[in-house]
Amino acid sequence: MIKEIAPCPRVEAAVYVPGSKSMTHRAIFMAALALGTTTLRGVLYSEDTTYTVDALKRLGINIWTEDNALKIKGAAGRPDPPRDRTEIYIGNSGTTARFLCSLAALSKKEVLITGDERLKKRPMKSLLRVLVENGVDIDFLEEEWHLPVLIKGPLVGGLFLLPEAHSSQFVSSLLIVGPCARSGMELAIKEPPFSKPYIRFTLEMMRRYGINYWASDDLRLFRIPPQPYRSRDITIEGDASSAAYFWAAAAATKGSMSIINIPSRSKQPDIGFLKVLKEMGCDIKHDRMGLTVKAETGLVGVDVDMNDMPDQVPTLAVLGLFAEGRTIIRNVEHLRGKESDRIQALVNEISKIGGKIKEIDNGLVVEGGNVDALHGAEIETYNDHRIAMSFAVAGLRVKGIKIKNPECVKKSYPDFWKDWERACYGKA
Repeated sequence: MIKEIAPCPRVEAAVYVPGSKSMTHRAIFMAALALGTTTLRGVLYSEDTTYTVDALKRLGINIWTEDNALKIKGAAGRPDPPRDRTEIYIGNSGTTARFLCSLAALSKKEVLITGDERLKKRPMKSLLRVLVENGVDIDFLEEEWHLPVLIKGPLVGGLFLLPEAHSSQFVSSLLIVGPCARSGMELAIKEPPFSKPYIRFTLEMMRRYGINYWASDDLRLFRIPPQPYRSRDITIEGDASSAAYFWAAAAATKGSMSIINIPSRSKQPDIGFLKVLKEMGCDIKHDRMGLTVKAETGLVGVDVDMNDMPDQVPTLAVLGLFAEGRTIIRNVEHLRGKESDRIQALVNEISKIGGKIKEIDNGLVVEGGNVDALHGAEIETYNDHRIAMSFAVAGLRVKGIKIKNPECVKKSYPDFWKDWERACYGKA
């Protein structure tokens, strides 16, 4: 299937985006470990979060829907799968994979975790190694330090030494199970971790579930005493990562876009993309319509470290085409281990539409100011939802942009194309 994006001279709309994928994953995993029954409202129902729910159900967690909310009866820190050996398939959900490996280590029964071919290639070594070093039995069924793996606990706790954290999910995975380890957890990271806002977001969610912890300012040392998660009633915020494509649509077309359901003080990491848009020349405000981006003048290129917001690198790279001057994206080498090799994907596809882009040591350089040289092409998405949604923004300014495999957006935003049509073209 191919979806052609129609150009739009100016986007002006207000959008209600689905629940945050990052918040949904964390809320579900923590609820699964809590005492009592948690109620989650506004949950994102996507391919990835469905894999998470199904995986936890297979581990014996009672999860159901009631009154438009997700109900989760927690296992009080001791998941007990109904079978001696449980097999779980999680597609290409990296978050599910990383969080699930640590949670499975809390059980004394065998848990086999596998996924699709791309997930089997994604980095897991640092996380799996620290689990093994702390007494968890892990068998590698194909390639060493990669999925599929057979995991058997228990996770006793104590000192965990993580040599590096090229994915913040390694850190978040360990932090989530830390309170459930029998002797608690002290976690030390040798190298500065990537994507620190995601670690802070995990800690904030743990706090909301009643967990006490200590963390160093540089997020390289954590102390978590053994304690129970407390069941809660939580409303999931709208997804700032999903909102970014709509804000970018306004930026690219000198338009205006309001996102209704994200609080101005949200702790979601990708809320930081608003600062990047402001640096590019957009006006940002919060009013009764929500968080609004207005672009009344042209964009200017920026030089920005995107380590904290890797998911928005494709969005920024595309916007860089429509900015005056050069946009430099730094410190994002970890993008090669995402749903696709996003650095190579962006070089390939931006070049394909006539854009000037080159890879540098740890990032990308995009040359702007030459929109007339851009032309239509079929965009290969590499089955990566963020590539698909980012090039939808390009299609608003460049005629003939055709997105291959557009259904890949179901990973994080199943109704993206419907909402995009309504926001950009006024289609019901």
